[in-house]
Amino acid sequence: MRLTARGLGHRFDDQPFLFRNVDLDLEAGRTYAVTGPSGSGKTTLLSILAGWVRPTEGEVDRGDASTVGWVFQNPHGVFQRTALDHVSLPFIAAGSSRADADRHASALLEDFGLGHRAETRFSALSGGEAQRLLLARGIAAAPALLLVDEPTAQLDPLTSATVNAALGAAAGRRSIVVIATHDAGTRDACTDHIDMATFA
Repeated sequence: MRLTARGLGHRFDDQPFLFRNVDLDLEAGRTYAVTGPSGSGKTTLLSILAGWVRPTEGEVDRGDASTVGWVFQNPHGVFQRTALDHVSLPFIAAGSSRADADRHASALLEDFGLGHRAETRFSALSGGEAQRLLLARGIAAAPALLLVDEPTAQLDPLTSATVNAALGAAAGRRSIVVIATHDAGTRDACTDHIDMATFA
């Protein structure tokens, strides 16, 4: 699975361009860190890749990358549902039995360091645990393109480290994973780096 972008540029109304001449070749099984100063267009680029914003210049070819998942900066879940419930649901929605869904979900929770929290309600999870849970749920849904916006922005350094370790577990799977971040640890956890400062 592959997503390509050629000559992307974007600005809002008559404002200066956020970025121009962005060429990308994104492949499933890899994680891409999108870095750059505030205002460089990191989140805007994610929105363009998702097809939610039309670029001012250039085009995106999603090929067969038609499904999109997004993990937002502030994790949201169903307070009374367990961590296992959150990750099992995408498997059930895809047609798995509850038993098979729970088995696959349990394996993913282990990958993201949450195996011991499987039966814990979302409301009892720490911020870092909740963020890792939603990353696991995003992977469970197996979108062609998984977008993650500033996953460590609200977290302390120790908790950020646990989330960054979990991002490493996202590589090598079926999705193209693109992560907007200011965090050097997040950047280093990814397989590839897109520096928006080079497209200013």
